[in-house]
Amino acid sequence: MPGKPKVVVSKTRRTRVIERDFAFTNSDVPIAKNKSLASYRAQAWEAFKRLPIPKTTEEPWRRTDLRKLPVESFVLPAEGAYKDLAPVPKDLLKPLIADQHGGQIVFMPGGVKVELEDSISKQGVIFTDLETAQEKHPDLLSRILGEVVKPEEGKFAALAGALAHNGLLLYVPKGVQIEQPLHSVYWGPGAFAHISHILVLVDEGASITYVHESASPTEPDSSTMHVGIVEIKVEAGANLKFVELQSWGKHVWNFSHERARLGRDANLDWIFGAIGSRLTKNFSELDLAGQGSNGRMSGFYFTDGNQHLDHDTQQNHFAPNTTSDLLFKGALKGKSRSVWQGMIYVAPGAQKTDGYQANRNLILDEQARADSIPGLEILADDVRCTHGATIGNLEEEPLFYLKSRGIPQEEAERLVVEGFFDPIMQRIPFEGVRARFQSAILEKMLK
Repeated sequence: MPGKPKVVVSKTRRTRVIERDFAFTNSDVPIAKNKSLASYRAQAWEAFKRLPIPKTTEEPWRRTDLRKLPVESFVLPAEGAYKDLAPVPKDLLKPLIADQHGGQIVFMPGGVKVELEDSISKQGVIFTDLETAQEKHPDLLSRILGEVVKPEEGKFAALAGALAHNGLLLYVPKGVQIEQPLHSVYWGPGAFAHISHILVLVDEGASITYVHESASPTEPDSSTMHVGIVEIKVEAGANLKFVELQSWGKHVWNFSHERARLGRDANLDWIFGAIGSRLTKNFSELDLAGQGSNGRMSGFYFTDGNQHLDHDTQQNHFAPNTTSDLLFKGALKGKSRSVWQGMIYVAPGAQKTDGYQANRNLILDEQARADSIPGLEILADDVRCTHGATIGNLEEEPLFYLKSRGIPQEEAERLVVEGFFDPIMQRIPFEGVRARFQSAILEKMLK
């Protein structure tokens, strides 16, 4: 007679997954002096507390892992903290043209400096820090704050919306044409969470050029993060050239949500440059909301070491007869990685859309990696939309040509890389800014 079957009882301990979160508290939310800003920040804070830190199970974050992000260690700078930190490099503060600025705002940990030429101010242009804007220009602030980027769009959008201590408002009145460029610099030394909010409103028929730069020294032992929102509205018939360049230190975790919304027949020329940070996750969207609007997005990035840069771009055609043109180019060295995810969306009824996107990558070391993911979602039937992506190594033919004329291998490679980036560099309208980034590319090539 067979024996009784053995019963094996196993006891398993259910592991509890503890969700990590930042150590910020409600007391870190800046006190607002008007109701609309107070309401916005309260809404953003609620979203921040509710939303989890993104995981790689989420499609936009599938290739960017935040498990090493030291969330508990980030602190906000106290007022005047910049006085005991590395000063802003003079090169960053140089006038963009001639010997003076149209206007310049410099953000530092716990401080801000604002300058604006009287001749520009007299034309009704507002170029000021967020604190001053809420006191003196609440009506303008309410026209754009939270209208283009919603805090609920993600953990980091909510964080920036709730806790931004540094930020600015740029407003150009109807029909005003400003020739002199405006310039802002975010200088971020120290072991802090640098949080910014940039608001740009170019009213009907107006025109301006605006350059924003973010930078910091590399401080390897520091826990440093930048989180930002950029909201842009270009109203009917207006023109904006926006140049945005980041050279954060290689220890900085960098996150941003940026969107530009264009009205009827509006034009935007948006230029990105990225050479810094440890890790970047950037969402950049172009909303062509008005018939006949036109947007161009040009980007370049150069990674080395263990850098990880992830750019997520979206070209949204919501109205008929709109045009978008995107070109991003990147070079990679060391064990670095780039991710570019792009989407052209054409809404129902957005006929006569013309959309183009391309991403070109140059791999300079075997262990470097580039992921390039273009996409189209077209819900109209009379459109022209194309996309392309390439990932390759340095071509032997131009290298051979240069070496055959006595140019050493390293210099030949540098010249080929400079030529690769040149179409983007030529779109940067100021020689000083262009030269600074060309110098940074050269420095990476020589490492």
